Amino acid sequence: MINIDRFLADEQDPKAVEKVAGKLNDLLTSGEEILYLAVQKKPAVNLLPDCIAISNKRIFYCSPSNLGLTMNFKDISWKNIKEVSFKEGLLGSKFICVPQSGENIVTDFIPKTQVRKLHQAANQQLEEYKELLRQQKLEENRATASTFNIPAPSPQVIDLPIEEAVVIPEIAPVAEVNKEDEIEQKLIKLKTLYDKQLITREEYEHKKAAILDSM
Repeated sequence: MINIDRFLADEQDPKAVEKVAGKLNDLLTSGEEILYLAVQKKPAVNLLPDCIAISNKRIFYCSPSNLGLTMNFKDISWKNIKEVSFKEGLLGSKFICVPQSGENIVTDFIPKTQVRKLHQAANQQLEEYKELLRQQKLEENRATASTFNIPAPSPQVIDLPIEEAVVIPEIAPVAEVNKEDEIEQKLIKLKTLYDKQLITREEYEHKKAAILDSM
């Protein structure tokens, strides 16, 4: 139940506060509370003043209708409010709410003391909501950064068996092989001449020794 005494310190109309507070009590959600309530004070007849209530979740606009028999309530949450301001005048002040979209909501004939405290309470809640959004954004950025900075797994080292060495035989130079073939051919040719008795034994032995000496 809303305690109306705390909203009568700045010369608010007691009847208007009592009527509005009773209705607002049914509109509040879990964890929501009224922080300040301002009442219009029209310069001539002030029988049916409008009221503005600030809660920790939204702004309530309360307007009497049907000659005060009923009340119309409109509200706008902090996430849909861009900024709040006020403008003082000779016959009262204007409280101005600038929504994220749409036209400004202007309520006039608010007493100076009330409009200042109304603005103070509304601006404080708006700044707290913006700060909450900034903190949430930072947390989201940190979470995103940590997702993309996952340490890469260490490479797995596999020990492979060392294969047995294969010995590759040396290959004799081509020139040396050709020379041996040439000497072999000379010896064969020389033996053929001797077998056909075209040369003597002495000639055969002499030429054979000369060919072998050339190796």
